[in-house]
Amino acid sequence: MKPHHHLGSAIVFSMVVIAGPAAASAAPPSQTARAACVETDRAAVAAAFDAWQRGTAPITDVFAPEMTWRIEGQTLVSQEFGSRQEFIDKVLAPFGARMSTTEPFRPVRVQAVICDGNDVVVLWDGRGTANDGKPYENTYAWFLKMKDGKVVDGTAMFDSIAFNDLWNRVQPRE
Repeated sequence: MKPHHHLGSAIVFSMVVIAGPAAASAAPPSQTARAACVETDRAAVAAAFDAWQRGTAPITDVFAPEMTWRIEGQTLVSQEFGSRQEFIDKVLAPFGARMSTTEPFRPVRVQAVICDGNDVVVLWDGRGTANDGKPYENTYAWFLKMKDGKVVDGTAMFDSIAFNDLWNRVQPRE
């Protein structure tokens, strides 16, 4: 059985037929966007994750005060938050209060930090021990819009079953 032609070949062929050979020689949009990566934004996010992983700074240091944050999916905290402080008060502080002070939740592996213009995507694994002594592990995908090295808009996706189990099972410390 012969392999199928790639969609990309069909697009280039279509460009030649419709727009002529000059259009087909232009760089694909994905390559052009990657070239426009704002490396300082990617570096700011990577440094913030490194500091958080080492326990030397909270991840919130890279969040702009006026940021918007969304948690997608069916978690008990899925909604849009209108500021860094609202996100801290309603999610991060209660989440942290459910975790052990000796083994707090932190990134254990950053799989990728990808940049496209002022957008940075981080795929990462986190781990910590809850107050009840059980481990909590989850994989997160964060989609971040950056301005001046700070997150101004973020969207998070993660395993809602693992998160909801922790949120329901473990009471936050006072």
